[in-house]
Amino acid sequence: MSQDPNAELVELLTTHDRLLIFTGAGISTASGIPDFRGPQGVWKTRQPVYYASFMSSEAARVEYWDFKLESWGQHQHAQPNKVHGAVAALEAAGRVEMVVTQNIDGLHALAGTTRERLVEIHGTDLLVACQSCGERTDPGPHFASFKSTGQPPVCQCGGILKPATISFGQSLDEGDLARAFAAAQMADLVISLGSTLAVHPAASVPLAAAHRGIPYVVINRGQTEHDGLAEVTLRLDGDVNAIFPAAVDAALATT
Repeated sequence: MSQDPNAELVELLTTHDRLLIFTGAGISTASGIPDFRGPQGVWKTRQPVYYASFMSSEAARVEYWDFKLESWGQHQHAQPNKVHGAVAALEAAGRVEMVVTQNIDGLHALAGTTRERLVEIHGTDLLVACQSCGERTDPGPHFASFKSTGQPPVCQCGGILKPATISFGQSLDEGDLARAFAAAQMADLVISLGSTLAVHPAASVPLAAAHRGIPYVVINRGQTEHDGLAEVTLRLDGDVNAIFPAAVDAALATT
């Protein structure tokens, strides 16, 4: 391969057609979504509400809905950026096995990634789920009700409503995990974009693919938990919005 790391990325994208793409918060900062674990990450400024507390405490539910009211405004108006578009373009070209995202902003789907090729492993802020009957509904009316009354909304069945994201202490959806790890067994190239790869079990998905001996590319600004691992074929440190879309354009132009 070329000694130019960006050229190596283009060559990998050109010569592989069953991509597992794993994405984290770093791909959405250009869309105005704050990074969760970066230097100014939300996790440093806000104490997490654990799922058990949410389910057992009215006060915890008020705190959680208040926090989610802030992010709902961001996610409601955010638009996909060049990285989301590049991922969707790869799928449209028939090159994607699966997109597994840690992000809850819904921007992959808005950019055109199909539900068949998308696992939102930590859920989505674009739906509200009843913790009793499982019904999923539009968040808008629920946030409007909470903003007006200050009372956490409840389902028509009487169950507790919660934005359809995975909270601390809450189990991931078994079906989503199964789809993600199944894709890891089918992929011929795995690329991690904008993730510190510090949250498990999500970060185990790209590594499961890499353990099969397929090439593993990590693109992130700053350190990741997978830096230095023998499984990593190519490590690019920098702005994923500057690196990845240009490489995808170059790769698709040659095929």
